Amino acid sequence: MAFWWPLLVLALAFAICKFLLILIPPKVPSIDVDASDVLDDGSLTQENSFIYVPPRGTAQQSSGKVQCYEPATMKYLGYVPALTPDEVKEQVEKVRKAQKMWAKTSFKKRRHFLRILLKYIIKHQALICEISSRDTGKTMVDASLGEIMTTCEKINWLLSEGEQCLKPEYRSSGRAMLHKRSKVEFLPLGVIGAIVSWNYPFHNIFNPMLAAVFSGNGIVIKISEHASWSGCFYFRIIQSALAAIGAPEELVEVITGFAETGEALVASADKVIFVGSPGVGKMIMSNAAETLIPVTLELGGKDVFIVCEDADVDHVAQVAVRAALQSSGQNCAGAERFYVHRNIYASFVSKVTKIIKSVTAGPPLAGKYDMGALCMHAHSEKLEALINDALDKGAEIIARGSFGHIGEDAVDQYFPPTVIVNVNHSMRLMQEEAFGPIMPIMKFSSDEEVVRLANDSKYGLGCNVFSGSQSRAREIASQIHCGLAAVNDFAATYMCQSLPFGGVKNSGFGRFGGVEGLRACCLVKSVVEDRWWPFIKTVIPKPIQYPVAENGFEFQESLVEALYGLSVWDRLQALVNVLKMLTEQNSTSGSRKKKND
Repeated sequence: MAFWWPLLVLALAFAICKFLLILIPPKVPSIDVDASDVLDDGSLTQENSFIYVPPRGTAQQSSGKVQCYEPATMKYLGYVPALTPDEVKEQVEKVRKAQKMWAKTSFKKRRHFLRILLKYIIKHQALICEISSRDTGKTMVDASLGEIMTTCEKINWLLSEGEQCLKPEYRSSGRAMLHKRSKVEFLPLGVIGAIVSWNYPFHNIFNPMLAAVFSGNGIVIKISEHASWSGCFYFRIIQSALAAIGAPEELVEVITGFAETGEALVASADKVIFVGSPGVGKMIMSNAAETLIPVTLELGGKDVFIVCEDADVDHVAQVAVRAALQSSGQNCAGAERFYVHRNIYASFVSKVTKIIKSVTAGPPLAGKYDMGALCMHAHSEKLEALINDALDKGAEIIARGSFGHIGEDAVDQYFPPTVIVNVNHSMRLMQEEAFGPIMPIMKFSSDEEVVRLANDSKYGLGCNVFSGSQSRAREIASQIHCGLAAVNDFAATYMCQSLPFGGVKNSGFGRFGGVEGLRACCLVKSVVEDRWWPFIKTVIPKPIQYPVAENGFEFQESLVEALYGLSVWDRLQALVNVLKMLTEQNSTSGSRKKKND
C-alpha cells in the first residue's frame, strides 16, 4: 500500500493539472479581413445595383469574365476573371514552390493556423452566413448548419486527432521478416487540385483546404462560376490566417473561371478532388487519366428517407421536411426519395402537408422566410420538367408552399416546396437527381420491399432509416448500398468528422473526412528497415545464392513449410530439413575452399 499510494496521488495530480490546462484557452491572434466591399450597407455604386439577367447558353463563358449576382434578388455583384489555362498553370507553380517549404513545418504550427481560422469563424458567423446567403440564396439558418457547424467540427477534429492520423503507423513484419521493423509513412502529395460546387461555398472551400494544408500539401481550389463572389472573400480569410503564422500566402490559391479553367487544373495538380455532377465527374476522371493522378469524386445523390410503421410520426415528419428542403434546393445533404410504410402513410402525408403549406420561399436575408432562391438560373425549369413527367405518369401534387414578396423586377429563380404522391420508379423524379425542394412519397409494405426500392437507383450516397426499434432500423440501413447511413436521424454522419464521407455507384468514390479523407491527401509509403541493425541483417541463404545450388528449390519448399505450415509438427520437420541443407551447403563450400587453398 505504501508503494501504490504515492503513484495514485501523482496520477490524480496529473489528471487535475491536465483538466485545468484545458480550461486555459490557447493564445490565438485575431486576424483582420477587409469586408468593406462585400457588406451590403447601402453604399454600393449604381453599377453594382442593377438587376442582372444571365444570358442563355454559352454567351456568359465567352466574355472572359464570371458575372456574379444574388439569386434571390438578381442584384448584380460584379465579376471575377475567367482564368486561362496558362494562368492556371502559373498559379499551380506558385503553390508548388510554397508547398515545398510548408511540408517541413511542424504539426504545432499547422494547429496554430487552424485555431486562427476557428477563432475568426466563430467571431464572424453572421458575416460568413450573410455572404453565403447572398451568393446562393440559402437562409441564414441553413448557412449556419451547413457552412459554419460542419467547418468548425472539421477543424476541431483535426486539432484533436489529425496529427495522430498522420504519424507513422507501425505494422507487423510477418514470420519471414521478424528481424525487420515495418511502418507506413503518410507524406504530402504536393499540390491538391479541388474543383468544388456552389451549394456550400464556404464549407466546400474549407473542407478540402483544411485536410490538404494540415497534411502538408498546397492546394488550388477552382470555385464554381455560380458562387465565385463569396468564394473570393472566403479566400481572404485563409490568406490572412497564413500571413498571421508567417506561412507563404501562395500555399493556397482560389481560381475562378469555367470548364477550361478546371481542365487546366486537372492537368497540373498532383491529385484532384471534385464535388459536382456525375457527368462532369466522368470528364474529370478521363482527363486525370492522362497524367495518372489520383481522383476523389463526390458526385450526385438520391438519398432515401425510410419511415417504418413503428416510428414517431410527429417527430419524423418535421425531420423529413427539413431533409427535403435542406438549403432550398442546395441539398447535397438532403433526401430525395421518401418511403413510408403503408400503415402510417396517410398520417405521415397529412403531417408533412401541413408543414409544407406553412413554408414560405422568399429573399433569405429578409429574415422571415424558410427558403431562399435556387442558385442556378433556369434550374426551376428542370424541376418543373421532373414534376410534369411524374404527373403525366399518374403522380399527384397534394401540397405546395408559398412565395413571399420576391421583388417586382427579379427574375424568377424560386421553386415552391412541393409534396407529391402516387410516385413510382418509372418516373424521372425518382431516378434523376433533382437538387430541389421536392418531396416525393411512396408506400412500402415490408422491410424487404423497401430495401429493394432503396437499392433501385444509380446513386448510392446516403440513407436515413427511422423505426421504433433501433436494431430494425440498423438492419435495414445495413442492406442499403450506399456510403452513409443515419439510424433514426437525418444526415448525422456529416457532423461526425471522424467518419469518412462519400458514396458508391454514380455518387462517386473516395472519401472526405476522417482518417480516410486525411490520408487520401498523402503519399502512403511503406518502409522496412532492420530492427537490430547492424547486428542482425538479411542474409541470402547459401542454397539460393548465385549460382543456385541443385537443391535450391527443395530448400525453398522446406523454408515455406517451416514458416507457414498449418501443423506444428510439419513445421518442425521442415525446419530440420532447412537446417540440414544449410549445414550441408556450408560443408561443401568449406571443402571447396580447402581444395582451392
